[in-house]
Amino acid sequence: MICLTRDEILLIHERLIKRYGGSYGIRDENLLDSALNIPFQSFGGIEFYPSVIEKAVRLCFGLVKNHPFIDGNKRIGAMVLLSTLDLNNISFRTNNTELVEVILSLSTGKIDYEYLLKWVCERIE
Repeated sequence: MICLTRDEILLIHERLIKRYGGSYGIRDENLLDSALNIPFQSFGGIEFYPSVIEKAVRLCFGLVKNHPFIDGNKRIGAMVLLSTLDLNNISFRTNNTELVEVILSLSTGKIDYEYLLKWVCERIE
């Protein structure tokens, strides 16, 4: 699996803020570390999120729900999801309107990780 590094995610966040506006900076380092590490957790040699898709969705979920940045948490969550799938040659089809609706629903608690995973899997080509 090809993963974005912490530094790459911070750079993407910075570029998103520069392009679309908002405030730079990390609000909570621990919440950022949690969002970035949970997808790779295991117990007894069994990964909690074994597939690339599950890891990508969990990264998105953690970045949106943990709210580790001062601003742009939904944007970075969506971008990390899309980038992780793309880096791993997984074709994902959606449109901007649908993606925005799902990410907003995630941020407000209308959907959970399982729903997001199902939604993404339904759009994998």
